Amino acid sequence: MNTVAARWPEEARRLSLPSRDRTIQWALVVLVVFLIAVPLVPVLFQSFLSAPIYEHVKSLTLANYLHFLASPDFHSAFLNSFVLAFVSTLIGTAAGVFIAIAVARTNMPGRSLVSSVMLLPLYVSQLVLAVGWFIMYGPAGYITAALEQAIGFAPWNFYSLLGMSVLAGIAAAPMTFILCIGSLRLLDASMEDAARSVGANPLRILWSVTLPIIRPALVYSMMLNFISGLELLSIPLIFGRPARMLFFTTFLYSSSGTRTVPDYGLVGAAATFFLLLISILVIIQGLLLRKAARFTAIRGKASRPKPFDLGGWRFVVCALVVAYFVLGLGLPLAGLILRAFVEFLTPLMSPWELLTWSNFATVFHNDVYVRSIINSIVISGFGGALATLVTALITVVIHRSNFRWRRQLEFIALYPRAVPGIIAGLGVLWAVLWIPFLSPLHGTVWILILAFTMRNIPTGYGALSPVLVQIDADLDRSARSVGADWWTTCWRIVLPIAKTGLFSAYVLMFLAFFKEYAAAAFLFAHGSEVIGISMLESWGIGDVGPAAALGVIQFAATCVFIFATQKLLRVRLHA
Repeated sequence: MNTVAARWPEEARRLSLPSRDRTIQWALVVLVVFLIAVPLVPVLFQSFLSAPIYEHVKSLTLANYLHFLASPDFHSAFLNSFVLAFVSTLIGTAAGVFIAIAVARTNMPGRSLVSSVMLLPLYVSQLVLAVGWFIMYGPAGYITAALEQAIGFAPWNFYSLLGMSVLAGIAAAPMTFILCIGSLRLLDASMEDAARSVGANPLRILWSVTLPIIRPALVYSMMLNFISGLELLSIPLIFGRPARMLFFTTFLYSSSGTRTVPDYGLVGAAATFFLLLISILVIIQGLLLRKAARFTAIRGKASRPKPFDLGGWRFVVCALVVAYFVLGLGLPLAGLILRAFVEFLTPLMSPWELLTWSNFATVFHNDVYVRSIINSIVISGFGGALATLVTALITVVIHRSNFRWRRQLEFIALYPRAVPGIIAGLGVLWAVLWIPFLSPLHGTVWILILAFTMRNIPTGYGALSPVLVQIDADLDRSARSVGADWWTTCWRIVLPIAKTGLFSAYVLMFLAFFKEYAAAAFLFAHGSEVIGISMLESWGIGDVGPAAALGVIQFAATCVFIFATQKLLRVRLHA
């Protein structure tokens, strides 16, 4: 009886009000579900409606899907998007793996510099790169015109599907490099030594031993590149629209954003189909990586891999890597910067004779452009911090609690990686038009912060998750032994120890927010413009100079932010 009596107060407390820990955990679940559902539910619902979602008179129908599937524009967009994604994945994966192997497994000169520079494209908006490519390699681009003048013809045509796929592949290579470089550096040298002992040459070792071992990283990068190719907006807008080529993203953009009377049902059906396709690809990715443990090659007794001696070929390999940087990244960025400081750019005249500050004067004397710069900095600084806090709380629930639904929470938190930015923006717009308590956010920077946060939860989680896993659980148990609850333990002990991961997550969030433009395409209004949107609008009316100046400002601000975080916060972003 005494035992029962002693246990009764504890049981009574369990049946009473929920503890602070459970309240916080369930609140986070509700918040995450809300963030994910806000763009997805309106898109799905709109696809079955006969009228816009915000109209009072509407009915359920399947006509939108029938109209969508029978549309010639859909067939064209589907084929073009698939080819672009497929070819760019092959090019990006091949280039990224080649550079990763050259840096991690050979004696190519300049490896450390290449490893650092390879991160640069990840911090630059693809819209900025696309404008730079157009300025240098477009039909009237500087290098294109110079070659036509010298040899009589242009050796490329980036208004073609193959040309756009090449540019998308160049942009995709850094992601493959980042995902593969770590696995290559931590390989167990004994496997390659065993292959050498039976006379295998370096190429055979790479093909039969090294590449199979890093297969999980290869599969993940290929799927990620394919999904990124499907949801790419910048290259189809800059190069595809003038050639009258439709892609999934430009189909949605033109159908909903540029028409006088948008067909909301058609757009909803197209967005739902697109979302379903990418979700299936993410599921396939998970299935392919389900048995990734079979490729484990980092053991307790593993030694440092011996680099392959390329002999004289190391300079050839170095030249190929340099060519990738110079032609694919260096010249476009240089052309963007040069175009921002000249009246016009042509090989027929020296750019030094055309130098001007007028493009920057146009930017800084235009209230919209100035406001877009300020908004981008505010949204990235404050919104990135808010998103980092939310993601940190989600991560500690998943990794540092006994919450029953933490695995399901992880799946929900990572799902936004399957949501293209343009669909996220479209869904959030329909949500604020449909849901009364969200309507005050319409046309404000808060709606952009909401959409950007939802999009980038997986980014922050990817930065914080490995750090929290490395913190010994004994610290939690020690705090609990002296009476601290879960929330106190996480807030006072776990998160302060993980401050390096928090800083890294904030840096990534800031950069992701700062270069985001696809999700803002449908959400901005007068007063809530961001740099990417101003660039698109300036480009759309033919003001290439101010568009280039805005791109230079965004690029310069990104470089300053990265330098400051490395010096002040000691955050190291390297491969």
